[in-house]
Amino acid sequence: MEQEVINRRIKAAETHVFKAVFPNTTNHYDTLFGGTALQWMDEVAFITATRFSRRKMVTVSSDKVDFQEPIPGGTIVELVGHVTRVGNTSMDVQVDIYVEEMYSDSRHKAITGSFTMVAINDFKKPVNILPKNESF
Repeated sequence: MEQEVINRRIKAAETHVFKAVFPNTTNHYDTLFGGTALQWMDEVAFITATRFSRRKMVTVSSDKVDFQEPIPGGTIVELVGHVTRVGNTSMDVQVDIYVEEMYSDSRHKAITGSFTMVAINDFKKPVNILPKNESF
């Protein structure tokens, strides 16, 4: 029964955020700053984890981020976050960045990364993501 609840919450928590790659987010090569991409990915991981748990969440690690290709200025990106693992107090969220040209149907994955998020209480101590005494 609990796995059914977890699967339903994973599906409901999937997060999609779109951004335009404007000049203030690009480097001297006219491609998206890596740090900006990481910031956007961490934000999407946070939103995804929060939507899943409805708890206070913090990032404890970014396990692996693969920059498969540069993202040019003047494009649109879609960040997609989804929960890949649920533990007692932590979860893993994968975030993929897809790049789209503004004036064509071209779309492909450019970056993928994994973030570990932890549920915390008001004292910043880890708490259970899915307490047994609450219904989700």
